[in-house]
Amino acid sequence: MAISRKEEARALSADEHDLVEKSHHPEVQDLSDADLAGLVKLLRERRDKAQAEAHRRRREIRGKGAPKGAVASKADGGSQLKLAVLAMAMRRLNGEAERRRQLTASVSLIENARKAFVMKQGAASDSPAFNSRTARKGMRSVANQRAPDLVRPMELGRQRKAAKVAQAKRDAR
Repeated sequence: MAISRKEEARALSADEHDLVEKSHHPEVQDLSDADLAGLVKLLRERRDKAQAEAHRRRREIRGKGAPKGAVASKADGGSQLKLAVLAMAMRRLNGEAERRRQLTASVSLIENARKAFVMKQGAASDSPAFNSRTARKGMRSVANQRAPDLVRPMELGRQRKAAKVAQAKRDAR
């Protein structure tokens, strides 16, 4: 279920709201890689803190944990909403970081392929390598070292089936 920006603003404190706003689409692409990494770290800390708080409140409601204040919590809807908002922001930031990582990897792969192509073209003009199997006259055929099988496959199948039938007769006794 999508969470509107109005609900996000209601669930978060002012500084958390500023962090989450930076994780939305137009702003997240304007961040540098260092800023993105810093934002991921800050938001992860806030999310973990909200997760611990929501867990504590759920334990209080069930009666398993001691109340933090004078009276045990009655509901944890706000802490659950806050956790959901921060988790969605983390998902957006992780997606952006992964998109940038894949883009960098793709650019690097293209650069390496071009560099290898240039190197291959430069090597093609040189004389062929001295210790190459394909130099000058081409590859020499290598004789098959495996001895030919003299027994027909049909005969092997017949013997295998006869052994199965004989074993079944012995087992039936």
